Amino acid sequence: MSQLALHAALALPFDIGVDGLDWGGILLLLLAAFAAGWVDAVVGGGGLIQLPALLLVPGLTPVQALATNKLASVFGTAASSVSYYRSVRPSLTTALPMAIVALLAAIGGASLAAFLPAEVFTPIIMVALIVVALITIFKPALGAVTKLKYSGAKHVGLAGIAGAAIGFYDGLIGPGTGTFLVIALVGLLGYDFLMASAQAKIVNFATNLGALILFIPLGAVLWPLGLLMAVANVAGSVLGSRMAIARGAKFVRVLFLIIVGALIVKLGFDVWGGAR
Repeated sequence: MSQLALHAALALPFDIGVDGLDWGGILLLLLAAFAAGWVDAVVGGGGLIQLPALLLVPGLTPVQALATNKLASVFGTAASSVSYYRSVRPSLTTALPMAIVALLAAIGGASLAAFLPAEVFTPIIMVALIVVALITIFKPALGAVTKLKYSGAKHVGLAGIAGAAIGFYDGLIGPGTGTFLVIALVGLLGYDFLMASAQAKIVNFATNLGALILFIPLGAVLWPLGLLMAVANVAGSVLGSRMAIARGAKFVRVLFLIIVGALIVKLGFDVWGGAR
């Protein structure tokens, strides 16, 4: 088969909104979206998979990649939120106020992204992740069971502060938002890893929605591609949330450490690899 005939065979029969993207590219993006949905549903960090895959698509601008990533992710986090709520029954007293504050903060972070370079925050975030990883490794009891550290207004207030900070981060930078939410819910508030992951999905849905609220009026969302990826992301999210629920907090803790390690490597490359 000639190269021209091969291109014709792989060509899409409908307009996906991206010139030069064929079935092979679509399949890779769908696999990335599925894997991202699975990882996000268990412990967060799916953006480490899905966003880089979109950034590799020829012709996509960074803002289009970010916006399309958020479209796929908002469906995935919605699906995993429903799965967790049905089985784990996370505390909405914590999750809802945290989600509302995080949504507003995500809009603020996204609107300031052009003025505050993400590189300023990257070294600080990496050091924080290393500290969190070491604490999690050397304190195996952390996150094994729910033992709330605060109650009443103080508990809700701290959840709101954490939601504001992480929501702003999601709008400004993005990768690892779900993981940071789990860190806050386990380390700051005292939830076990499974319950923290369940509540993180609700808040992460809000931060994704907040970013979309900003991106949609800009015309940055590639709707056909984003909706296709959303189907794969939802499938991965449902599978991941069911696996986490079945295997419990210990399984989530192990995957949490893997994702934190991946974030440290990624941010380290951004700091030192990009400086060459």
